[in-house]
Amino acid sequence: MTIPLILASKSRPRRDILFSAGICPTIRVSQVDEVAAVADLAAREGISIEEIPAERRVLFLSGVKARAVADVYHNVRESSLQAHGQRVTVHPLEANGGTLPSEPAAPIDPQHLPKAASIEPLTEALDEDKGLEGLKKGPFILGCDSMFDLDGVAYGKPHDVATARERLKRMRGKRGVLWTGHTLIDLATGQQERAVSMAQVTFSDFSDEEIERYLDTGEPLEVAGSFTLEGFGGAFIESVSGDPHGVIGLSLPLLRKLFQRFDVSWPDLWNTTRAQQRSVNPDNPSAPLDNVHQPGDGWVDCACGHRHWGLNGASGVLLARRNPQTGTVTDIVLQHRSAWSAEGGTWGNPGGASADGENALEGALRESFEEANINPEDIDVVGSYKEDHGPWSYTTVFAFEKPGHAVNPRANDDESTEVQWVPFEKVASYNLMGSFKKDWEMAAAWLQEVSASMAAPKAE
Repeated sequence: MTIPLILASKSRPRRDILFSAGICPTIRVSQVDEVAAVADLAAREGISIEEIPAERRVLFLSGVKARAVADVYHNVRESSLQAHGQRVTVHPLEANGGTLPSEPAAPIDPQHLPKAASIEPLTEALDEDKGLEGLKKGPFILGCDSMFDLDGVAYGKPHDVATARERLKRMRGKRGVLWTGHTLIDLATGQQERAVSMAQVTFSDFSDEEIERYLDTGEPLEVAGSFTLEGFGGAFIESVSGDPHGVIGLSLPLLRKLFQRFDVSWPDLWNTTRAQQRSVNPDNPSAPLDNVHQPGDGWVDCACGHRHWGLNGASGVLLARRNPQTGTVTDIVLQHRSAWSAEGGTWGNPGGASADGENALEGALRESFEEANINPEDIDVVGSYKEDHGPWSYTTVFAFEKPGHAVNPRANDDESTEVQWVPFEKVASYNLMGSFKKDWEMAAAWLQEVSASMAAPKAE
């Protein structure tokens, strides 16, 4: 298996640079408030934001982004290590002659397991499949940030038309420097390496009319310096002296040198082919443009006659809330799936395909955070249920909201239209996705049984 690379950015140009170079990165958006982070840095040093040079600013922000994503993975890891309870594994194809049972699964009774099923402590299951915890190197997390320096003034993204117009008029006919900071973190060891690329950019003397028509494209509003080399703005750039990839937002030669510091060979990161590069999202052409193909995405043709999502399998979190006085289950977090997704319009637990190197528990915790804002630090994993089809499996991770913690679910990405707490007794009345509907009776019984065996929740 190749060494996984996680890009802490939703920047389409950065993804495309890596993808064209043979690397399909895992996309994990950092959610960093860049303005607040820089303001905090300036306040701590007793200087104004304007006094922080662009070169230093991009290096600082690249580190903040990379560490924010690393923190999420560390929280996932810690929550995984604290998981307890039982893992039940069923093999429905073995039990039913190679086909799936037509009837919903009955509640799991640990004393009387169904045919072709097993039960073991979740801690033992994790000892067998350590996931990210077992990696000696990687995954690597890459944070980047770009800024344009013109006449000693640093420019980030303008965000609005008026600001972009003013900047473009100031830039025409001049030369500036595009700085891009890179921070690379090895999640396995914590080692961090940083570097900055730079390139001098000389602009044409473009007209007011060209500026207005360029603004109409919308391109200058959300890019550093209000211009792009690879887009509509490319025709207005006379020359580039330095690394052209850095102007787009990510320097491949510099990144290769950073990996050399970790003793990682660049070809060890290649995980895509020219054929796969012909489509942005070959597995779901109807997905939004920014919902790109990621490692682990893809369909598995199963012996049961169905196609299942996730080349490494898939998993999700079924999160419940308990009454603080009685300990009974009161609510469940459900995700309303976007129309373009599989079984769009239905409700289910947040989850998705496992990424390269993850075990099912890590994948479930990460997916539920990214999709539904379920922070791993706020939940207590109490067991799991794995439906194993051989080449593919789906794992439901059962969890309770921790006493004294509050999970505030929300739709964090385009795969959800909404995510909310749903009263336990009303779950069955929702338009549930097929697999969730099939297993809900079993899952509900399990949650009630586990909750009844636990003491009433007390705030930590």
